[in-house]
This record gives sequence, C-alpha cells and structure tokens, in this order.
Amino acid sequence: MKKILATAFICLSTFMQAQLTSKQEVTPELVAKREAQKKEITNNYLALKNSLVLSDSLAAAKSAEALKTSLKNFKFKKLTLEQMNEATAKRKVIIDLVSQVAATKNINKQREIVQELSVKFWDLAPKFKAEDATLYLQVCPMTGAAWTSDSKEIKNPYYPKNMLTCGEVKASL
Repeated sequence: MKKILATAFICLSTFMQAQLTSKQEVTPELVAKREAQKKEITNNYLALKNSLVLSDSLAAAKSAEALKTSLKNFKFKKLTLEQMNEATAKRKVIIDLVSQVAATKNINKQREIVQELSVKFWDLAPKFKAEDATLYLQVCPMTGAAWTSDSKEIKNPYYPKNMLTCGEVKASL
C-alpha cells in the first residue's frame, strides 16, 4: 500500500511540475525565438527557390542544406497528437526532398525535386510562416508547377529562361 501511495505521489508531483513548466515556457523570449525559427525556415525555402530562378545549382544546394537544418530544429506546438504525427510525417518528406536537392548539382534535377517539395512546403506553410510575413502560392498555368513566394511578382523558378513571368497567384497566407 505504501508503494502504491508513493508511486501515486511521485506521478502526481511529476504531472504538477510538468504543468508548471509548460506554463512557464511561454515567455516573450521563447515566442521571439520561435518566430525567428519560422523566418529562418521560410527564408531558406525562398533562397532555394530564388537560386533556381537564377539557375545557380550550387546556391540551390547550399540553401537546401540550410533549409534541412532549420526544419530539423523546428518543433511543432499546439497540435493534437494526430495533427502532430501528420505534420511530423510531412516535415520528414520535405527533409528527404531537400536532402535530394542538396545532393545533386544538376539544376534540372533540382527543379524537378523542388516542384514536389514546393507542394509539400505549402501544406505546412501555415505552421512555418512568421506572423509578420505574407506568402503566396504561385502556379504556372502552362505546366501546373507550383511554388511559394513572398512577393506577388511572378518569377518562375522552373522555367526562368523561357517563362520567367509565367504564373499566377492562386492563394496567400
């Protein structure tokens, strides 16, 4: 009986400590840190996309590596267990795609991978987007290829030589 009471007391005190800790975690400093992480993820994706606009495969690989690191460091918050599992699985897919971009210097292969990556990124963009940022989903109507941009101005990362301004804004966050 003493063991049961001792175990119950330990569990209860651990639960109470966890509750206190979680309430203490939401400080302005931590909110600012989280916003900085979101900006880093978004900026790294945009740098990757912009490298493709410039047809710079080395910069694309470098940006992909930076995006992979920032994604790995990001922790999802305020999600149900089901939402957390779904978001974590989607992030893993994005990280795998980004790793493929970083592993090749072939600009056409990078563009092919980023087409899939961009669709997956847009799915999680609401969780990655900083509060003060606006993101636009842009689509090339001739090919159906989509990408995320921080500007309404169209700069097609998949066909910059022939169709740089081919595209339209389909949604915004």
